[in-house]
Amino acid sequence: MRAITVTEPGGPENLSWDEVDTPTPAPGEVLVKTVAVGVNRADLLQRQGHYPPPKGISEIMGLEASGTIAALGEGVSQWKEGDEVVALLAGGAYAEYFVVPATQCVRPPEGVDLVTAAGLVEVAATVVSNMDEVQLAQGETFLVHGGAGGIGTFAIQYAKAIGCRVATTAGSPAKLDHCREMGADIALDYHDDWVTGLKEATDGKGADVILDIMGAKYLELNVDALATGGRLVIIGMQGGVKGTLNIGKLLNKRGTVRATSLRFRSVEEKSEIIARVAEVIWPLVSAGEIKPAPETRFPLREARAAHEQLAGGDNIGKIILVVEDAASDAPEPAR
Repeated sequence: MRAITVTEPGGPENLSWDEVDTPTPAPGEVLVKTVAVGVNRADLLQRQGHYPPPKGISEIMGLEASGTIAALGEGVSQWKEGDEVVALLAGGAYAEYFVVPATQCVRPPEGVDLVTAAGLVEVAATVVSNMDEVQLAQGETFLVHGGAGGIGTFAIQYAKAIGCRVATTAGSPAKLDHCREMGADIALDYHDDWVTGLKEATDGKGADVILDIMGAKYLELNVDALATGGRLVIIGMQGGVKGTLNIGKLLNKRGTVRATSLRFRSVEEKSEIIARVAEVIWPLVSAGEIKPAPETRFPLREARAAHEQLAGGDNIGKIILVVEDAASDAPEPAR
């Protein structure tokens, strides 16, 4: 099979379309013929050498994908060859075939094609697992940073669907308009004093829950933006890994700071999260309460261009890589 490999850690020019061995499913796994792959910030970090896969996982990038089951590993009985699935992986999806634990697969939501579904599963799993952990509830104020990206677009709609007041940050008028279209009640330009803007819009209260992709750069600001009893969940490091935390301020607010990652969780944990996605999220998608993010599609072999677009910072929504012979009707990639 062919796959995207990294010749050496560095820029997108180090991505190569190479011939590699087709993997064999181990007991409890399935081999999937890839239709499409979602592109995530974690892929850029891995390409740069900053986010290696867990031990025993393929060095090939890719944390979410869709396709049809091509072979079953020993002991797999819930799937059959030819079934359409969407999968949450620890790596290996930037390829014409990938292997994944059978329990980390789910059928695509009703009414959603496999290409679009490939860009839904990781964001769905990220949002629902983290919001379950911090018990985001109806009537609370929820803030997500990067509202125009894949995570942000999904999180805005999920929080609205469960009855929250939603705030978000983004960096351009077009992105702020997109956030409002997705349902954001409060859309703040992060170039401005967004903490003050949030406080003014919430009568000085702040946010009950913050979902943060930035990390160190926003740590102090996020604590300032928390309401009393607020919960901050950090899921990304776009703004660095080392920040300063005012413990006194956090104590006074009785606040909570959590940092989580999907990739390094056990198969059992991921399987539970995927089951939660099927139970809670897919019905909202099928009912139209959560709409897929705008998509930019590239052929899988053109992963370099996809990485360049995501790194450029202007992308709205989700970038998806498409295996050309598996989805020949995919639109031409944006340039």
